[in-house]
Amino acid sequence: MLTYTFEKHSGVSLYEQLYRHIKSDILSGRLTAGEKLPSKRTLAGHLEISVITVKNAYEQLAAEGYIFGVEKKGYYVNRVEQPPQTSVTQVLPEAGKEPHYLLDLVTNSISAEYFPFTVWSKTMRQTILEQDKGLLQPTPYNGAPELRRAIADNLKQFRGMTVDPEQIIVGAGTEFLYYLLIQLLGRERTYAVEDPGYGKIGRIYESNQVALRRIGLDDAGLSTEELRKSGADVVHISPSHHYPTGIVMPIGRRQELLRWAGEQEGRYILEDDYDSEFRFVGRPIPTMFSTDEHQRVIYLNTFSKTIAPSIRISYMILPPHLLQEYRKRLSFYACTVSGFEQYTLAQFMAQGRYEQHINRMRNRYRQKRDAVIDAIRTGPLAGRAEIMEQDAGLHFLMKLNTALPDQDLRRRAAENGVRLALLSDYYSIPENAPQHVVVVNYSGIELQDLHRGLKRLAVLLEE
Repeated sequence: MLTYTFEKHSGVSLYEQLYRHIKSDILSGRLTAGEKLPSKRTLAGHLEISVITVKNAYEQLAAEGYIFGVEKKGYYVNRVEQPPQTSVTQVLPEAGKEPHYLLDLVTNSISAEYFPFTVWSKTMRQTILEQDKGLLQPTPYNGAPELRRAIADNLKQFRGMTVDPEQIIVGAGTEFLYYLLIQLLGRERTYAVEDPGYGKIGRIYESNQVALRRIGLDDAGLSTEELRKSGADVVHISPSHHYPTGIVMPIGRRQELLRWAGEQEGRYILEDDYDSEFRFVGRPIPTMFSTDEHQRVIYLNTFSKTIAPSIRISYMILPPHLLQEYRKRLSFYACTVSGFEQYTLAQFMAQGRYEQHINRMRNRYRQKRDAVIDAIRTGPLAGRAEIMEQDAGLHFLMKLNTALPDQDLRRRAAENGVRLALLSDYYSIPENAPQHVVVVNYSGIELQDLHRGLKRLAVLLEE
């Protein structure tokens, strides 16, 4: 007779405990194929539990195929393959913890005091009251109409772009939008990215099995001469503020690229405008999308830089002929951003809160950038560091006066609590890169630790 012990205060129901015991006996071979199980009433009396408990356990075992029932005869054990025996215990690796650095020049995070918690929470409550049951309905494939209208209005007012809200496709992060664009433009095309450049972009294209070319830069940005030789059909660029070099592409080079795109059918430029809101000198640089007469530019932007990285709302703007193709082939995809977040952001923008937030952030980041640069020029690194490309965006370059190879510089700095991103990290062939150039992502720097961190870096350079 089957005899089992039950834990009555374990939080697991009796029928599930019985089910587990019998299943374990079957898998271990203690109950063999074809063996008859006790009747429900007999086993219930033996174990001092209810008949319904045994019934539920038997039915679950039968549903999963461990036992089978024969009418008027009872239940029998099914033939089940025994799990392979192994003496090796597999242990899943623990997720690595990010080490703590006194000075982190790599992570571009946002300080908690910069986020408009009070205004955002108020807007969320207002959204719940106004949208009511609308929040429960699915949003259109290209995003909530309210948000697309707010984006179009913002672009017209601050970027000089005239865009129909229908041209805007909202998605959960630019990485997802890259994936959609590959499907829209085709995997048979050859794609090109900037070299040096933001490495994740190239990895996304490669993971989608498309031919990829890495195009070098000169003083004006991506080389059109190299682009022509590469045979690429689609080029991904950040003309308003290249990452990581900080180059702002001049009008002459932009016109060359637009001519390249117009020379053959099927060529496109993906204009990644990831942090154009934080230009500190002069007016924002006009977008290539707004000067394109041949509908060959696709514009991409994100709210991750301007609001917070956790706000995974990005968007792309398609030329009219590509919009028709997108509707025909890809509109079956549901919008990947929750309606609640979209309506909240739309309200935030329509009320002028977004504009106020950007102005406030631009002032704070300018002040922070100036404080970091001043600390470098007058502090422990004085005379040993040259600042470059500091007029736009949330990073600048710092060239260090040292003979240490970049690999040694990065490693020894990390050992001393300073995390560095070097320009050579962004080249496909690091040996071809200018050496000893640090990419300073300053938005996440804790100013109270800056002097101590720079002092450690200075000591390292002196050794």
